[in-house]
Amino acid sequence: FVIARSEATKQSLHQRGDCFGQKNTALAMTVKKQENNRMKIAKIISLLGFLAMTAVLIYGFTVGDFSGEGSQLMKMPWGIVSLVDLYTGFTLFSMWIIYREKSLPIAIAWTIAMMTLDFFAGTLYAFLALQASNGDWRKFWMGKHA
Repeated sequence: FVIARSEATKQSLHQRGDCFGQKNTALAMTVKKQENNRMKIAKIISLLGFLAMTAVLIYGFTVGDFSGEGSQLMKMPWGIVSLVDLYTGFTLFSMWIIYREKSLPIAIAWTIAMMTLDFFAGTLYAFLALQASNGDWRKFWMGKHA
């Protein structure tokens, strides 16, 4: 009885398959479109971050006193907290880079860039990784492991 019922169910589903197939295709297209929109938003955010970092680095180096202001920063408790926070973020981001990159020398170069150029390098890396992923979030996050 169970086998006969399951065969009848299969035939019934097969006969209605066109309807389900069309709905599934439309749903898949909607999901793909949403994923493409999310990828586009991520690219825009990373590119805006890169442009913002470019502007503030130019501002800081042209108007500020890097060594004088840096030494003042190290005398303030919240300056120290900010630097520890910053370098913790750099380290975590660099671990992601090392995990996902195919080439260890390239991963090391990006890590050095992160530690010296801050998120100027990080936003550029994220943008390039988004571009290289061709819309595949798994490839973006996992890199060589995708």
